[in-house]
Amino acid sequence: MTDAPSIPLPTVRVERELSLRAVLTGAGLGILLTPSNVYAGLKIGWSFNMSIIALLVGFALWQGLAGRRNNQPAWTLHESNINQTVASAAASIVSGGLVAPIPAYTLLTGHQLDPLPLMAWVFSVSFLGIWIAWYLRPALLNDHGLKFPEGMATLETLQQIYNHGQEAMARIKVLCSAALLSGLVKWLDGFVWAIPRWAPAPALERLTFTLDPSLMLVGFGSIIGIRVGLTLLIGAALAWGGLAPWLIEHALVVLAPNASGPQFAALVEWLLWPGVSLMVCATLTSLLVRLFQVPRGSPANPRAPRARVRITPWPAAGLLLSIALIVTLQALLFGIDWWMALLSIPLAVCLAVVAARVVGATGIAPIGAIGKLSQLSFGLIAPGQVPINLMSANTAGGAAGQSTDLMNDFKVGLAIGATAHKQLIAQCIGIFIGSVVGVLVYRVLIPDPQALLLTEQWPAPAVATWKAVAQTLTQGLGALSLELRWAIVLGSGVGVLLGALDSLLPQRAARWLPSTAALGLAFILPASISLMMGLGAVVTWLVSCRWPSVTERFAITAAAGLIAGESIMGVAASFWEMLRGL
Repeated sequence: MTDAPSIPLPTVRVERELSLRAVLTGAGLGILLTPSNVYAGLKIGWSFNMSIIALLVGFALWQGLAGRRNNQPAWTLHESNINQTVASAAASIVSGGLVAPIPAYTLLTGHQLDPLPLMAWVFSVSFLGIWIAWYLRPALLNDHGLKFPEGMATLETLQQIYNHGQEAMARIKVLCSAALLSGLVKWLDGFVWAIPRWAPAPALERLTFTLDPSLMLVGFGSIIGIRVGLTLLIGAALAWGGLAPWLIEHALVVLAPNASGPQFAALVEWLLWPGVSLMVCATLTSLLVRLFQVPRGSPANPRAPRARVRITPWPAAGLLLSIALIVTLQALLFGIDWWMALLSIPLAVCLAVVAARVVGATGIAPIGAIGKLSQLSFGLIAPGQVPINLMSANTAGGAAGQSTDLMNDFKVGLAIGATAHKQLIAQCIGIFIGSVVGVLVYRVLIPDPQALLLTEQWPAPAVATWKAVAQTLTQGLGALSLELRWAIVLGSGVGVLLGALDSLLPQRAARWLPSTAALGLAFILPASISLMMGLGAVVTWLVSCRWPSVTERFAITAAAGLIAGESIMGVAASFWEMLRGL
């Protein structure tokens, strides 16, 4: 290997960067915010980037202390960056498998890992992603065709709060008010008075068309935008309003006699197959099309700078340690042959590179597609073996998730002159905290995955997707009914078509297409969840039409507060129920 050209950094004197208070603040916020993503991931299959919340809360806390105590040193720009790096790394631990392959493994095998081994596993796959990002850093940050939109949004917020401190305080008030309101509604519903789930008619209630009093879902709707929100509504109408009654009428799904209330569990066992097929084929098609497209300024362009990887001792030692951890844990925890476990490493590296490039270009992390591609690969290499199919694929998905998170942080650090190896240390601290907190929260929320998951309370769409793909690859399509096979073929065909159009059409035309991820997801989520998220998207869009400046300033902040408030209260309620049962 030859040395890589160094990345030009601004000549900024870095003061108080990896300070104890920055790390502790990020750790504290990570402990508070990680449960939100675990909760949301099990509810709706999506998670939320916590960088901006961490920036706002950390700034408000330490600037407030500095204002009250004259001898308190100012909370620096670089400390804010370390704070958000630790907190976002902890909260992004869900990409390590906690809300997808790990529960799917339990559902298929009946084997539930104890907390300590599970923490070690989630940490190890995330740890690998950190070192992959370190070696990708020179090439991807020198590629001017990759903008890393999520990192740029964090950078813009960081610069704005330091240039306009009063704006930061206004946003933090909105954040706290929304969190308080959302948490209060969740507390009222869980402990004081169960808010009625209204449905227009008993028949629609059986099909899960009820109004769910969840402000977290409204908050997610505000974030996903009008295109995704409307697609969820259309998907719910197609799946639960159109296909589900047809399935009941033709006895393809048999409900219990005189069944009342939402019949989610019985119907989703059939509906998830076309939904999963659509999502998987659409994301894989879109990913393959983008790989063959050459963005302007990319390394495939001869005019673009070509950065090469530089091998230095301590990062190489970290990479080797992460590989040793993953191979050892796959063998000890899941009984996977060491050579097969070792084979998962190059696949994880290749797919993490793909994910990082897609995130750099679009801001969308294709973790779901990466996981499915890994499952398909191991389905060919080791057919019929559930542990290999799920947990070796988990290696690729977890590494890709953490790698993309750190690449966004590196993009921010490059712009402000931060020290890269200090950001890497902060990321390692964050994933350690996230592994511990995330596993504990998961075990409290889901003590019995077999009984609780894939129910109306915990739809866990990502778990359903991983489980369905693993079942198909291990048992074959012949194990499914003829009607289900036709549903898979139809869903796959629609997914391939929409995925190709989304990648090939000009952006102005592609934005009129339905969101393939949301369309497939609507088949797996109860219609009540799609309705509330669609409501949030529509309301936010209407407000933006009337008051665009207010929406631009406060919509994301208010939505983040609604998500954090309800999810933290939901986790707290689960802890309370556990303590009462002791």
